[in-house]
Amino acid sequence: MRSPLLSVTMSVLLVCMIGWLLVVGRSLILPFVIALIVWYMINALAHAIRAIPIGRWHLPGFVSFTLALLVIFTAATMVLDIVTVNLTQLAQDAPTYQKRLEELFDQISSHLDLNDPIELQDLLPDSVVPRMVTAGASLVTTLAGSASLVFIYILFLVLEQSTFDRKFERLFASPDRAEAAFAMRAEINRSIMHYFSIKTAVSVATGALTSLVLIVIGLPYAALFGFIAFLLNYIPTIGSLIGVIFPSLLAIVYYDNLGPFIAIATGLGLIQFAIGNLIEPRLMGSNLNLSGLVIMLSLAFWGAIWGVVGMVLCVPLTVMIVIVCARFDGARPIAVLLSQTGEVGPLPAEKSPAN
Repeated sequence: MRSPLLSVTMSVLLVCMIGWLLVVGRSLILPFVIALIVWYMINALAHAIRAIPIGRWHLPGFVSFTLALLVIFTAATMVLDIVTVNLTQLAQDAPTYQKRLEELFDQISSHLDLNDPIELQDLLPDSVVPRMVTAGASLVTTLAGSASLVFIYILFLVLEQSTFDRKFERLFASPDRAEAAFAMRAEINRSIMHYFSIKTAVSVATGALTSLVLIVIGLPYAALFGFIAFLLNYIPTIGSLIGVIFPSLLAIVYYDNLGPFIAIATGLGLIQFAIGNLIEPRLMGSNLNLSGLVIMLSLAFWGAIWGVVGMVLCVPLTVMIVIVCARFDGARPIAVLLSQTGEVGPLPAEKSPAN
């Protein structure tokens, strides 16, 4: 009989090896993960389009899938073009904004009659603004550079998706195990679909409202900050905070008075609070069943491994881990610890005592 210490040691070694592979193979795994997300979104949108009634009829599967494909890629191309143009312009204006920020620090020092004036270099590294803009431009360039590889992955996923169910069924020795695996996959699919559909809807609303507020006040790069707010809304807790800070900081150096800064910080703060604390919890419900502490730890873990993409995916990845671990007696304590209430549902054997 295998000792408990040996089992724990092997488990720890396995987790460390998987983590090491995720870090080392990041350049290869991340494009495939992004391709999986896009492929999943295409299928979800195709299913939604097909469900729309046209009289007594519905669109055929291949027509709805083609429409979903066109919508996703058109939207992605348009957003990437807008963000690239805004980042290019921001990169050109970055030295001006940094100079304005230095002048602002000088004004604060003179008003406070400080013997040792506050300088930007005392708080932030030299040329921090251009470096931040350059990092953002580098991220967009990297995404655009890997777009061809992502497209190839999506193409093969689309071509082979008709065989996935047949292959998945033949992985198991008995029909009962295959049925249980299909049920687990359906549960994961429902949870992730529930999360992404609501999260995408509220993220689009957050980004649109952010851009609208900035356009009304007159701050430049409204489309860029709207996209940043949309993307950061997928990152739990800290994403909404960063989405308010960036345009507010720009307002300080762009305008000569604090009125627009107060208006932008207040307006965006109210948007984030209303959507993140009132609207989204009502729509999301308690379906995810994840502890808040676990979400923050997952955010730090996946962010350290995969950067921004990992932070965006931390919640759905943790949901998958909870659902899978809850199905196996040995891993069930992990699901209980990761859950919010400790209730992770009965084991499959408890649902069907006759089996």
